[in-house]
Amino acid sequence: MPRGSSLRDDVAKWAVVAINSLSRLTSRGSGTVIGGRVGLALAPQLLANLAQRRQVILVSGTNGKTTTSAMIAAGWGGDVATNDTGSNMAAGLVAALAASKSRSAVLEVDESWLAHVAQATSARTITLLNLSRDQLDRANEVRQIAERWRVLLADAKETDVIANANDPLVVYAAELAASVAWCDVPTPWTTDAVSCPHCTQPLHFTEASWWCDCGFAKPSDVVTTLREGLVVRGTPLVLALKLPGAFNEANAAMALTALSLVGADMTAALARVNALTNVAGRFSLRRWRGHLLRLLLAKNPAGFAAMLVTLERDDSNVWVAINARVADGHDPSWLYDVPFEMLRGHRVFCFGDRRLDLATRLDYANVDYVVVSDDTSIPVSPGPVALLANYTAFQEWRARSSAC
Repeated sequence: MPRGSSLRDDVAKWAVVAINSLSRLTSRGSGTVIGGRVGLALAPQLLANLAQRRQVILVSGTNGKTTTSAMIAAGWGGDVATNDTGSNMAAGLVAALAASKSRSAVLEVDESWLAHVAQATSARTITLLNLSRDQLDRANEVRQIAERWRVLLADAKETDVIANANDPLVVYAAELAASVAWCDVPTPWTTDAVSCPHCTQPLHFTEASWWCDCGFAKPSDVVTTLREGLVVRGTPLVLALKLPGAFNEANAAMALTALSLVGADMTAALARVNALTNVAGRFSLRRWRGHLLRLLLAKNPAGFAAMLVTLERDDSNVWVAINARVADGHDPSWLYDVPFEMLRGHRVFCFGDRRLDLATRLDYANVDYVVVSDDTSIPVSPGPVALLANYTAFQEWRARSSAC
Protein backbone atom coordinates (compact mmCIF):
# COMPACT_ATOMS: atom_id res chain seq x y z
CA MET A 1 0.00 0.00 0.00
CA PRO A 2 1.23 3.56 -0.67
CA ARG A 3 2.44 5.47 2.35
CA GLY A 4 3.76 8.91 3.17
CA SER A 5 7.03 10.05 1.65
CA SER A 6 10.14 8.92 3.56
CA LEU A 7 13.77 9.98 3.42
CA ARG A 8 14.40 6.88 1.31
CA ASP A 9 11.74 7.93 -1.18
CA ASP A 10 13.12 11.47 -1.32
CA VAL A 11 16.64 10.20 -1.99
CA ALA A 12 15.33 7.83 -4.68
CA LYS A 13 13.37 10.62 -6.36
CA TRP A 14 16.43 12.89 -6.31
CA ALA A 15 18.50 10.06 -7.84
CA VAL A 16 15.97 9.61 -10.65
CA VAL A 17 16.04 13.28 -11.61
CA ALA A 18 19.82 13.66 -11.23
CA ILE A 19 20.80 10.52 -13.16
CA ASN A 20 18.37 11.17 -16.01
CA SER A 21 19.56 14.77 -16.29
CA LEU A 22 23.16 13.58 -16.39
CA SER A 23 22.23 11.01 -19.05
CA ARG A 24 20.83 13.78 -21.26
CA LEU A 25 23.73 16.16 -20.62
CA THR A 26 26.30 13.52 -21.58
CA SER A 27 24.27 12.38 -24.63
CA ARG A 28 24.09 8.84 -23.28
CA GLY A 29 20.34 8.57 -23.74
CA SER A 30 17.05 10.41 -23.49
CA GLY A 31 17.11 10.29 -19.71
CA THR A 32 13.85 8.41 -19.20
CA VAL A 33 14.85 4.92 -18.01
CA ILE A 34 18.21 4.60 -16.26
CA GLY A 35 17.29 7.01 -13.46
CA GLY A 36 13.98 5.24 -12.95
CA ARG A 37 15.75 1.91 -12.58
CA VAL A 38 18.08 3.33 -9.95
CA GLY A 39 15.17 4.94 -8.12
CA LEU A 40 13.20 1.68 -8.01
CA ALA A 41 16.28 -0.17 -6.77
CA LEU A 42 16.59 2.32 -3.92
CA ALA A 43 12.84 2.43 -3.16
CA PRO A 44 10.79 -0.43 -4.67
CA GLN A 45 7.50 1.35 -3.80
CA LEU A 46 8.58 4.57 -5.50
CA LEU A 47 5.98 4.41 -8.29
CA ALA A 48 3.14 4.06 -5.79
CA ASN A 49 4.44 6.89 -3.63
CA LEU A 50 5.02 9.25 -6.56
CA ALA A 51 1.45 8.60 -7.74
CA GLN A 52 -0.13 9.49 -4.40
CA ARG A 53 -2.54 12.44 -4.41
CA ARG A 54 -2.48 12.62 -8.22
CA GLN A 55 -5.36 12.13 -10.61
CA VAL A 56 -3.96 9.47 -12.92
CA ILE A 57 -5.24 8.40 -16.34
CA LEU A 58 -3.63 5.26 -17.78
CA VAL A 59 -3.61 4.48 -21.51
CA SER A 60 -2.78 1.03 -22.83
CA GLY A 61 -3.10 -0.97 -26.04
CA THR A 62 -0.91 -2.20 -28.85
CA ASN A 63 -1.28 0.85 -31.09
CA GLY A 64 -1.92 4.52 -30.38
CA LYS A 65 -0.78 4.77 -26.75
CA THR A 66 1.65 7.66 -27.26
CA THR A 67 -0.70 9.67 -29.47
CA THR A 68 -3.77 9.13 -27.28
CA SER A 69 -1.79 10.02 -24.15
CA ALA A 70 -0.53 13.19 -25.84
CA MET A 71 -4.10 14.09 -26.80
CA ILE A 72 -5.30 13.62 -23.23
CA ALA A 73 -2.40 15.65 -21.82
CA ALA A 74 -2.97 18.45 -24.32
CA GLY A 75 -6.73 18.41 -23.90
CA TRP A 76 -6.51 18.49 -20.11
CA GLY A 77 -4.47 21.68 -20.35
CA GLY A 78 -1.87 23.19 -18.06
CA ASP A 79 0.91 21.21 -16.45
CA VAL A 80 0.31 17.47 -16.84
CA ALA A 81 2.83 14.82 -15.85
CA THR A 82 3.30 12.38 -18.72
CA ASN A 83 5.84 9.98 -20.18
CA ASP A 84 5.79 11.67 -23.57
CA THR A 85 8.92 9.87 -24.81
CA GLY A 86 7.07 6.55 -24.82
CA SER A 87 9.07 4.89 -22.02
CA ASN A 88 6.06 2.98 -20.76
CA MET A 89 7.30 0.46 -18.21
CA ALA A 90 7.90 1.08 -14.51
CA ALA A 91 11.24 2.91 -14.84
CA GLY A 92 9.90 5.31 -17.46
CA LEU A 93 6.76 6.00 -15.44
CA VAL A 94 8.80 6.74 -12.32
CA ALA A 95 10.95 9.14 -14.33
CA ALA A 96 7.89 10.98 -15.65
CA LEU A 97 6.33 11.40 -12.21
CA ALA A 98 9.60 12.33 -10.52
CA ALA A 99 10.14 15.10 -13.06
CA SER A 100 6.79 16.79 -12.41
CA LYS A 101 4.88 18.17 -9.43
CA SER A 102 1.59 18.25 -11.32
CA ARG A 103 -1.43 16.70 -9.65
CA SER A 104 -2.66 15.52 -13.06
CA ALA A 105 -0.90 12.61 -14.78
CA VAL A 106 -1.40 10.76 -18.06
CA LEU A 107 0.71 7.64 -18.40
CA GLU A 108 0.91 5.34 -21.39
CA VAL A 109 1.54 1.81 -20.15
CA ASP A 110 2.90 -1.27 -21.89
CA GLU A 111 0.12 -3.83 -22.21
CA SER A 112 1.95 -6.41 -20.09
CA TRP A 113 2.57 -3.88 -17.31
CA LEU A 114 -0.96 -2.52 -17.01
CA ALA A 115 -2.05 -4.61 -14.03
CA HIS A 116 1.07 -3.75 -12.03
CA VAL A 117 0.89 -0.04 -12.85
CA ALA A 118 -2.86 0.24 -12.26
CA GLN A 119 -2.51 -1.30 -8.81
CA ALA A 120 0.59 0.73 -7.92
CA THR A 121 -0.89 4.08 -8.96
CA SER A 122 -4.47 3.36 -7.81
CA ALA A 123 -5.56 4.80 -11.15
CA ARG A 124 -9.27 5.58 -11.34
CA THR A 125 -9.34 6.01 -15.14
CA ILE A 126 -7.99 3.44 -17.62
CA THR A 127 -8.24 3.77 -21.40
CA LEU A 128 -7.99 0.57 -23.48
CA LEU A 129 -7.34 1.06 -27.19
CA ASN A 130 -6.77 -2.30 -28.89
CA LEU A 131 -4.89 -5.60 -28.74
CA SER A 132 -2.92 -7.07 -31.62
CA ARG A 133 0.36 -8.89 -32.27
CA ASP A 134 3.51 -6.97 -31.48
CA GLN A 135 7.15 -7.94 -30.76
CA LEU A 136 6.54 -11.61 -31.54
CA ASP A 137 9.62 -12.94 -29.78
CA ARG A 138 8.31 -11.90 -26.35
CA ALA A 139 4.61 -10.99 -26.68
CA ASN A 140 3.30 -13.56 -29.12
CA GLU A 141 -0.08 -14.33 -27.54
CA VAL A 142 -2.33 -11.31 -27.15
CA ARG A 143 -5.09 -13.39 -25.58
CA GLN A 144 -2.91 -13.92 -22.51
CA ILE A 145 -2.77 -10.14 -22.15
CA ALA A 146 -6.56 -9.93 -22.54
CA GLU A 147 -6.92 -12.49 -19.73
CA ARG A 148 -4.64 -10.48 -17.43
CA TRP A 149 -6.58 -7.30 -18.19
CA ARG A 150 -9.84 -9.13 -17.49
CA VAL A 151 -8.65 -10.23 -14.03
CA LEU A 152 -7.46 -6.71 -13.24
CA LEU A 153 -10.66 -4.97 -14.34
CA ALA A 154 -13.02 -7.45 -12.70
CA ASP A 155 -11.61 -6.31 -9.35
CA ALA A 156 -11.34 -2.61 -10.21
CA LYS A 157 -14.66 -1.62 -8.68
CA GLU A 158 -13.90 2.12 -8.42
CA THR A 159 -12.24 2.51 -11.83
CA ASP A 160 -13.73 4.16 -14.90
CA VAL A 161 -12.74 2.17 -17.99
CA ILE A 162 -12.81 3.69 -21.46
CA ALA A 163 -12.80 0.78 -23.90
CA ASN A 164 -12.91 0.18 -27.64
CA ALA A 165 -16.19 -1.60 -28.39
CA ASN A 166 -14.99 -2.69 -31.84
CA ASP A 167 -12.07 -4.80 -30.59
CA PRO A 168 -13.41 -8.16 -29.34
CA LEU A 169 -10.36 -8.79 -27.16
CA VAL A 170 -10.74 -5.41 -25.45
CA VAL A 171 -14.44 -6.09 -24.91
CA TYR A 172 -13.60 -9.49 -23.40
CA ALA A 173 -11.06 -7.84 -21.09
CA ALA A 174 -13.43 -5.09 -19.93
CA GLU A 175 -16.83 -6.80 -19.84
CA LEU A 176 -16.62 -7.55 -16.10
CA ALA A 177 -15.55 -4.03 -15.12
CA ALA A 178 -17.98 -2.12 -12.92
CA SER A 179 -17.96 1.07 -15.02
CA VAL A 180 -17.21 1.03 -18.75
CA ALA A 181 -17.59 3.83 -21.28
CA TRP A 182 -17.73 1.90 -24.56
CA CYS A 183 -16.43 3.73 -27.64
CA ASP A 184 -17.59 2.85 -31.15
CA VAL A 185 -14.49 3.93 -33.10
CA PRO A 186 -12.94 2.75 -36.41
CA THR A 187 -10.99 -0.47 -35.83
CA PRO A 188 -10.22 -2.06 -39.20
CA TRP A 189 -7.64 -4.53 -37.85
CA THR A 190 -9.43 -7.53 -36.30
CA THR A 191 -7.15 -10.28 -37.59
CA ASP A 192 -6.00 -11.14 -34.06
CA ALA A 193 -9.58 -11.64 -32.84
CA VAL A 194 -11.15 -13.94 -35.41
CA SER A 195 -12.42 -16.44 -32.83
CA CYS A 196 -14.44 -15.94 -29.67
CA PRO A 197 -12.35 -15.65 -26.48
CA HIS A 198 -15.19 -17.34 -24.59
CA CYS A 199 -15.98 -20.39 -26.73
CA THR A 200 -13.39 -20.30 -29.60
CA GLN A 201 -16.09 -20.32 -32.32
CA PRO A 202 -15.51 -17.97 -35.28
CA LEU A 203 -16.65 -14.39 -34.75
CA HIS A 204 -18.94 -12.78 -37.33
CA PHE A 205 -18.06 -9.29 -38.55
CA THR A 206 -20.03 -6.68 -40.47
CA GLU A 207 -19.05 -3.11 -41.21
CA ALA A 208 -20.71 -1.86 -38.04
CA SER A 209 -20.75 -4.80 -35.65
CA TRP A 210 -19.47 -8.22 -34.59
CA TRP A 211 -20.84 -11.15 -32.60
CA CYS A 212 -20.48 -14.83 -31.75
CA ASP A 213 -23.18 -17.49 -31.84
CA CYS A 214 -22.57 -18.08 -28.12
CA GLY A 215 -23.91 -14.59 -27.33
CA PHE A 216 -20.68 -12.68 -26.91
CA ALA A 217 -21.09 -9.52 -29.00
CA LYS A 218 -20.21 -5.89 -29.47
CA PRO A 219 -21.69 -3.85 -26.60
CA SER A 220 -24.87 -2.01 -27.52
CA ASP A 221 -24.59 0.65 -24.82
CA VAL A 222 -21.87 2.72 -26.47
CA VAL A 223 -21.42 6.26 -25.13
CA THR A 224 -19.01 7.56 -27.77
CA THR A 225 -19.39 7.10 -31.51
CA LEU A 226 -17.72 8.29 -34.70
CA ARG A 227 -20.31 6.87 -37.09
CA GLU A 228 -21.84 10.20 -38.13
CA GLY A 229 -19.52 12.73 -36.62
CA LEU A 230 -18.14 12.53 -33.11
CA VAL A 231 -20.51 12.27 -30.17
CA VAL A 232 -18.94 11.89 -26.72
CA ARG A 233 -21.34 10.85 -23.97
CA GLY A 234 -24.23 12.60 -25.69
CA THR A 235 -22.32 15.75 -26.67
CA PRO A 236 -21.61 16.36 -30.40
CA LEU A 237 -18.04 17.56 -31.01
CA VAL A 238 -16.49 18.72 -34.27
CA LEU A 239 -13.17 17.01 -34.94
CA ALA A 240 -10.79 18.96 -37.17
CA LEU A 241 -7.54 17.18 -36.49
CA LYS A 242 -4.26 18.28 -37.99
CA LEU A 243 -3.00 14.72 -37.47
CA PRO A 244 -3.82 12.40 -40.40
CA GLY A 245 -5.88 9.25 -40.61
CA ALA A 246 -9.06 7.67 -39.29
CA PHE A 247 -6.97 5.95 -36.61
CA ASN A 248 -6.13 9.34 -35.12
CA GLU A 249 -9.81 10.26 -35.10
CA ALA A 250 -10.36 7.08 -33.10
CA ASN A 251 -7.53 8.03 -30.73
CA ALA A 252 -9.07 11.49 -30.29
CA ALA A 253 -12.50 10.05 -29.56
CA MET A 254 -11.05 7.81 -26.85
CA ALA A 255 -8.97 10.67 -25.43
CA LEU A 256 -11.93 13.05 -25.27
CA THR A 257 -14.05 10.38 -23.60
CA ALA A 258 -11.41 9.99 -20.90
CA LEU A 259 -11.27 13.76 -20.45
CA SER A 260 -15.04 13.95 -20.11
CA LEU A 261 -14.87 11.48 -17.23
CA VAL A 262 -12.33 13.55 -15.28
CA GLY A 263 -14.33 16.75 -15.61
CA ALA A 264 -12.26 18.56 -18.23
CA ASP A 265 -13.66 21.60 -20.07
CA MET A 266 -14.64 19.81 -23.29
CA THR A 267 -14.73 22.92 -25.51
CA ALA A 268 -11.18 23.85 -24.57
CA ALA A 269 -10.05 20.21 -24.67
CA LEU A 270 -11.39 19.73 -28.20
CA ALA A 271 -9.61 22.87 -29.43
CA ARG A 272 -6.29 21.72 -27.98
CA VAL A 273 -6.62 18.20 -29.39
CA ASN A 274 -7.51 19.57 -32.83
CA ALA A 275 -4.42 21.81 -32.73
CA LEU A 276 -1.85 18.99 -32.28
CA THR A 277 0.43 18.74 -35.32
CA ASN A 278 2.79 15.94 -34.27
CA VAL A 279 3.41 13.65 -31.34
CA ALA A 280 6.99 12.79 -30.34
CA GLY A 281 8.02 13.36 -33.96
CA ARG A 282 5.26 11.20 -35.43
CA PHE A 283 3.70 12.79 -38.55
CA SER A 284 6.30 15.59 -38.48
CA LEU A 285 8.05 17.00 -41.56
CA ARG A 286 11.85 16.66 -41.46
CA ARG A 287 14.75 17.51 -43.78
CA TRP A 288 17.59 15.19 -44.65
CA ARG A 289 20.18 15.75 -47.42
CA GLY A 290 17.80 17.79 -49.52
CA HIS A 291 14.86 15.41 -49.01
CA LEU A 292 11.64 16.45 -47.30
CA LEU A 293 10.36 13.54 -45.22
CA ARG A 294 7.14 12.92 -43.33
CA LEU A 295 7.98 10.54 -40.47
CA LEU A 296 5.39 7.85 -39.76
CA LEU A 297 5.81 5.26 -37.02
CA ALA A 298 4.51 1.77 -37.87
CA LYS A 299 5.73 -1.11 -35.74
CA ASN A 300 3.36 -4.02 -36.32
CA PRO A 301 0.79 -5.24 -38.87
CA ALA A 302 -2.09 -3.20 -37.43
CA GLY A 303 0.01 -0.03 -37.34
CA PHE A 304 1.28 -0.48 -40.88
CA ALA A 305 -2.20 -1.20 -42.20
CA ALA A 306 -3.47 2.04 -40.64
CA MET A 307 -0.58 4.10 -42.04
CA LEU A 308 -0.77 2.66 -45.55
CA VAL A 309 -4.37 3.83 -45.85
CA THR A 310 -3.20 7.43 -45.38
CA LEU A 311 -0.85 7.38 -48.40
CA GLU A 312 -1.86 8.97 -51.69
CA ARG A 313 -2.79 6.53 -54.44
CA ASP A 314 -0.16 7.75 -56.91
CA ASP A 315 3.28 6.81 -58.21
CA SER A 316 5.28 8.71 -55.59
CA ASN A 317 8.27 7.20 -53.83
CA VAL A 318 7.77 5.73 -50.37
CA TRP A 319 10.55 4.93 -47.93
CA VAL A 320 10.25 2.08 -45.44
CA ALA A 321 12.84 1.37 -42.71
CA ILE A 322 12.77 -1.86 -40.71
CA ASN A 323 15.02 -2.92 -37.83
CA ALA A 324 14.69 -5.95 -35.55
CA ARG A 325 16.42 -4.89 -32.37
CA VAL A 326 15.37 -5.40 -28.77
CA ALA A 327 12.81 -2.59 -28.74
CA ASP A 328 11.36 -3.77 -32.08
CA GLY A 329 11.31 -7.47 -31.34
CA HIS A 330 13.85 -9.72 -33.01
CA ASP A 331 11.30 -11.62 -35.14
CA PRO A 332 10.38 -9.74 -38.37
CA SER A 333 8.01 -12.42 -39.69
CA TRP A 334 5.14 -10.02 -38.95
CA LEU A 335 6.03 -8.31 -42.24
CA TYR A 336 4.07 -11.03 -44.02
CA ASP A 337 0.86 -9.93 -42.30
CA VAL A 338 1.23 -6.32 -43.46
CA PRO A 339 -0.92 -5.54 -46.55
CA PHE A 340 2.02 -4.19 -48.56
CA GLU A 341 0.01 -4.87 -51.72
CA MET A 342 -1.43 -1.40 -51.06
CA LEU A 343 1.93 0.02 -52.18
CA ARG A 344 1.56 -1.18 -55.77
CA GLY A 345 2.14 1.76 -58.05
CA HIS A 346 4.68 3.31 -55.68
CA ARG A 347 8.42 2.76 -55.76
CA VAL A 348 9.54 1.68 -52.31
CA PHE A 349 13.03 2.34 -50.98
CA CYS A 350 14.02 -0.26 -48.38
CA PHE A 351 16.16 0.86 -45.41
CA GLY A 352 17.22 -0.58 -42.08
CA ASP A 353 18.85 -3.70 -40.67
CA ARG A 354 16.13 -5.92 -42.19
CA ARG A 355 15.84 -4.20 -45.56
CA LEU A 356 16.37 -7.52 -47.36
CA ASP A 357 13.49 -9.14 -45.42
CA LEU A 358 11.35 -6.16 -46.37
CA ALA A 359 12.40 -6.37 -50.02
CA THR A 360 11.51 -10.07 -50.12
CA ARG A 361 8.04 -9.34 -48.74
CA LEU A 362 7.56 -6.54 -51.29
CA ASP A 363 8.66 -8.89 -54.06
CA TYR A 364 5.88 -11.32 -53.06
CA ALA A 365 3.45 -8.37 -53.09
CA ASN A 366 4.54 -7.36 -56.63
CA VAL A 367 5.66 -3.95 -55.40
CA ASP A 368 8.48 -2.07 -57.15
CA TYR A 369 11.37 -1.65 -54.68
CA VAL A 370 14.97 -0.56 -54.28
CA VAL A 371 17.24 -1.96 -51.56
CA VAL A 372 19.24 0.98 -50.23
CA SER A 373 22.82 0.21 -49.24
CA ASP A 374 24.21 3.61 -50.22
CA ASP A 375 21.80 6.35 -49.19
CA THR A 376 23.80 9.12 -50.89
CA SER A 377 22.46 8.29 -54.35
CA ILE A 378 18.70 8.51 -53.78
CA PRO A 379 17.03 10.98 -56.17
CA VAL A 380 15.38 13.94 -54.47
CA SER A 381 11.59 13.93 -54.83
CA PRO A 382 9.74 17.18 -55.63
CA GLY A 383 7.46 16.89 -52.61
CA PRO A 384 7.42 15.26 -49.17
CA VAL A 385 8.26 11.55 -49.05
CA ALA A 386 6.39 9.32 -46.63
CA LEU A 387 8.90 7.43 -44.49
CA LEU A 388 7.35 4.54 -42.58
CA ALA A 389 9.64 3.13 -39.91
CA ASN A 390 9.36 0.76 -36.99
CA TYR A 391 10.47 1.81 -33.53
CA THR A 392 14.28 1.96 -33.53
CA ALA A 393 14.41 2.87 -37.22
CA PHE A 394 12.03 5.76 -36.52
CA GLN A 395 14.27 7.00 -33.71
CA GLU A 396 17.32 6.81 -36.00
CA TRP A 397 15.67 8.82 -38.75
CA ARG A 398 14.38 11.39 -36.31
CA ALA A 399 17.92 11.84 -34.95
CA ARG A 400 19.63 12.05 -38.33
CA SER A 401 17.11 14.49 -39.85
CA SER A 402 16.34 18.08 -38.88
CA ALA A 403 13.09 19.89 -38.20
CA CYS A 404 11.63 22.04 -40.95
